[in-house]
Amino acid sequence: MTYTVPHFIQGKIVQGRSNHTQPLYNPATGEIIGQVALADKQEATAAIFAAKAAFPSWAATPATQRTQILFKFNHLLHQHLDELAELITREHGKTLTDARGSVLRGIEVVEFACGGPNLLKGAFSDNVSKGIDTYSMRQPLGVCAGITPFNFPAMIALWMFPLAIACGNTFVLKPSEKDPSCSVRLAQLMHEAGLPDGVLNVVQGDKIAVEVLLTHPDIAAVSFVGSTNVAEIVYKTAAAHGKRVQAMGGAKNHAVIMPDADLEQAADAIVGAAYGSAGERCMAISAVVAVGESTANHFINKLKNRVLDLKIGDGHSPEVEMGPLITAEHRERVKSYVDLGVNEGAKLVIDGRDYQHPTLKNGFYLGGCLFDHVAPHMRIYREEIFGPVLCVLRAPDLETALQWINAHPFGNGTAIFTQSGHSAREFATQAQIGMVGINLPIPVPSAAHSFGGWKLSFFGDTGMYGTDAIHFYTRLKKVLERWPSAVKVGVDFNIPTARA
Repeated sequence: MTYTVPHFIQGKIVQGRSNHTQPLYNPATGEIIGQVALADKQEATAAIFAAKAAFPSWAATPATQRTQILFKFNHLLHQHLDELAELITREHGKTLTDARGSVLRGIEVVEFACGGPNLLKGAFSDNVSKGIDTYSMRQPLGVCAGITPFNFPAMIALWMFPLAIACGNTFVLKPSEKDPSCSVRLAQLMHEAGLPDGVLNVVQGDKIAVEVLLTHPDIAAVSFVGSTNVAEIVYKTAAAHGKRVQAMGGAKNHAVIMPDADLEQAADAIVGAAYGSAGERCMAISAVVAVGESTANHFINKLKNRVLDLKIGDGHSPEVEMGPLITAEHRERVKSYVDLGVNEGAKLVIDGRDYQHPTLKNGFYLGGCLFDHVAPHMRIYREEIFGPVLCVLRAPDLETALQWINAHPFGNGTAIFTQSGHSAREFATQAQIGMVGINLPIPVPSAAHSFGGWKLSFFGDTGMYGTDAIHFYTRLKKVLERWPSAVKVGVDFNIPTARA
């Protein structure tokens, strides 16, 4: 039985009226399981108007009342955790355990947003000049929009709208059209928690809906996660239309393996970080820099068996470690990069291009691929592949490894595996990367700290979640006040100062 994924506008399910749809696939089987309604300009605009109408009363709602709804939402998320994970696995293909973990990482941000009354506190200074006090307050922007990618349909949405809503904004979410069901379910749970109609809206769509969100005058801010090419377009377009923008782009995350590293531990960590979720993570490790020939040789030997032993299949099966890619088209794109790497002269140690699941013949599967002797000039190293392809480079020393990392156009995340505090400190200090891990491969900060890379991995000034999000979703207003006495002081033509 197939289904159609609708919009969620003004607190209710809205079926698409444009008659423009796109098929939804189960990547594990390759079967069409449904359709998603793609909004036209009128439908996308209707979601914005719903959010605009809801904004004045929601902004006037005390922060404590707003966060009471988020507390209830948090409770519902825990209650429906397995249901949300199932929706993700069905439409994305990642394993149920990975899907469940991604929802939990999103819930952490909801829990942080529940501290809204404390996070939104301003500052006060009394008697800054004769009888004059100064205070500041954080006020919401208005209607905010979020455009999320296919790889984390729950987590990244939860990085956006709960904090925007906690700050008093209303929100329009445009999820990926490849796995859209989770977004509607999140909106329904938020409504069940008591969110007023119109505060959170979900509009399904493609480029048409995105264009409306980036250019409509009633959108005040845009949050985006996706590829670098699109992130740059989103940033420039929305900024040109006067909007506040944070746009997270692509990555080529490096892991440096030092000669003193625990290679068993490092190999386990790298395999999980490179091939988990079939490499479809912006924080996936896709490049390893082994320091020293001996380190590289031993590390490659430890990686090979682990990659060859990957259990690939339907993410619903508990024994599966790596599911399919999101679409057949994306699988072919990733395979073309493997072809390219071979042509560029890299050594293909493990070739997963011809992998076929023994029973799920039409699933979008690709085996793990492992390259050795990759050079910094190669495209398979310079560009984001976004699939289960790991490139190993060999560097003579840590200084060279850092030079390669810092010269790379992406700057999302990086890691080092070492037992040396000096090497770790030098690496953390010198790496020109937004997020650094030491003996852990995926350095995604906790909810109280902000997420965001450097260089071509991020366009904007303010990261996601944490206190950065509070600043992104609010304006800081400063108020100076004086309550004059009955004594007339006369006209003063001088600029006010704090001097006597």
